[in-house]
Amino acid sequence: MVRRIIGIVGTVLLTLALLGPGVSEGAAKYTILLSMKGPGSGNPFWAAVERGARDTATALGVNLVVLAPPAETDVQAQIGQIEDQIAKRVSAIVVAPTDVSALNTTFDKARAQKIPVLFVDTDGTWRYKLTFIGTDNRAGGVLGGKFLCGAFKGKGDVAIITGVMTTQSIRSRVEGARAAMKSCGLRVVAELPANSDRALGQQVMEDILTSKPTVKGIFAANDLMALGAAEAVTSRGRTGKVLIVGFDAIPEAAQAILSGTMAASVAQSPYNMGKFGVQNALKALTKKSVAKRIDTGTVLVTKKNAAQYAK
Repeated sequence: MVRRIIGIVGTVLLTLALLGPGVSEGAAKYTILLSMKGPGSGNPFWAAVERGARDTATALGVNLVVLAPPAETDVQAQIGQIEDQIAKRVSAIVVAPTDVSALNTTFDKARAQKIPVLFVDTDGTWRYKLTFIGTDNRAGGVLGGKFLCGAFKGKGDVAIITGVMTTQSIRSRVEGARAAMKSCGLRVVAELPANSDRALGQQVMEDILTSKPTVKGIFAANDLMALGAAEAVTSRGRTGKVLIVGFDAIPEAAQAILSGTMAASVAQSPYNMGKFGVQNALKALTKKSVAKRIDTGTVLVTKKNAAQYAK
């Protein structure tokens, strides 16, 4: 308990130090909106983004509103939520957009009210964004694709399970994985969408196993789809014969890697997305400089290091 308290105090002091002198003074007058493209309940990734934002808002004494549409495909719900907060004169918006360009008119309304907009996780096309905070998703996709290249020595058939392809982060992951696998000689024989949904991931994997029985490797653009795919592979008795690589390294995926039902996943730093989002929103509100691009990094998770992600 003492160690945890010391750790929390250390985090608070480090956050304040990074923000610079005077940034937290009067922070309570600001309200920051964190608009995620998916709810934290049921998705450990968004839960971690939210936790990072809430911890940092508490440390800095700033008010935080957290909202998300019921599904990552519900663009109109996110637009409605953000525009409602603009009408309430929120101080800054930290957003993971459900679509790279569909919210631009909404962001124009924020700009008209002098409300800074910062993107996290998924970059967008809006020209006036303050910064993008998140993963180099294409590099992460390459990392996952290269793992399968190494596992199969550049020979054999593989498939890709995509998410919502209007989402830039998903597109970038798929592009990176596809490029890496093709460049080493693997044949991408199927590329099917499962909309970031576990049950649909299982169904799509069943279809792939039936229509493309030679497939021996899968890159899934997020872990929920990868876990669904693993269930399909297990039900066919092909665990270990079809290697599944996911993206996000959520705890259940890390546990699946340890048990052997998944081979690997690409870890992001969702906590830091929420943390840096709130930090830099407050920087902007207090006239501090903000970098145009803040990379939160990726790590390949295999059996060697999965235990630290399984908690």
